Amino acid sequence: MTGVEPTGKRAVFLDRDGTINVEREYLFRPEDFHFVPGAPEAIRLFREAGFLVVVVTNQSGVGRGYYDEAAVQELHRHMDSELAVAGTAVDAYYYCPHHPTAGNGIYLMECTCRKPLPGMLHQAAADLQIDLSRSWMIGDKLADVEAGQRAGCMTALVLTGYGAQDQELLPAGIAIYDDILSAARAITAQE
Repeated sequence: MTGVEPTGKRAVFLDRDGTINVEREYLFRPEDFHFVPGAPEAIRLFREAGFLVVVVTNQSGVGRGYYDEAAVQELHRHMDSELAVAGTAVDAYYYCPHHPTAGNGIYLMECTCRKPLPGMLHQAAADLQIDLSRSWMIGDKLADVEAGQRAGCMTALVLTGYGAQDQELLPAGIAIYDDILSAARAITAQE
């Protein structure tokens, strides 16, 4: 007997702002959205290697009242359109609209979905039958890495967005890549 065959799907969980798109604080307008160079190709490489691609993003701008959940969904539809032109797609989007101290109304709360907590990853795993131990979490902040670790994923930091400043905060042994495309090339080459 050679071992038990894994039953769940593999996924790459990607932070959005600073990882897939150029960091812009409280981004919600499609006209302000710009991919990090190589991001569509990276997403295509992950999908071709058999990974689901799942975006997990903190969107406290909703909770702070800067924009609403419909604006987040509109931006994700815009991303989908742009990725379709590049011949690829995101399989699912999860976002956290809450903030524990700066949120308004129903959004002012301690939640389990705001990274560095792993709630979005756990929800996606349940919804999409993902094996977290065979999956990756990639982002540009320490909070992204911590969420991935807490969920039991392999983790990587990209140096785009806030990554260059957060790399000094990382525990030893975390993979660091210049950008999402270099991460995708390295991870898919291991397959």
